[in-house]
Amino acid sequence: MRLRHSLAAVCGALALTATLASPAHATTGDFSYRFVGLDGYPQWVTLHDPAGPGCITIPEAADPSSSEPAFAPHNDTDDFATVFTEPDCTGDSWTLRPHGRPASDRLKLRSVWFAG
Repeated sequence: MRLRHSLAAVCGALALTATLASPAHATTGDFSYRFVGLDGYPQWVTLHDPAGPGCITIPEAADPSSSEPAFAPHNDTDDFATVFTEPDCTGDSWTLRPHGRPASDRLKLRSVWFAG
């Protein structure tokens, strides 16, 4: 009888551990944006299946003292994306719906949060 209870407890603990240790799933789809490169020309970047849920600071626009913000984000993922005017998902924000239209060049961003 004790062996049966012990075995059940071990199986339950393993199931709980497996559930808690599962990796975060990536947001499915593409998130793209534009930024002005060091050469002064606009460039496109696409994040394919970005990690989520969580905040991603845009590397090309991470330092407000030395770079312009990125612009014209396009959320072609399966999750809502909230873009922020400052790094680390701070500042003013705007939410982009899944598989939405590209935003205009006027929408600036330095970070993005995926709900995923």
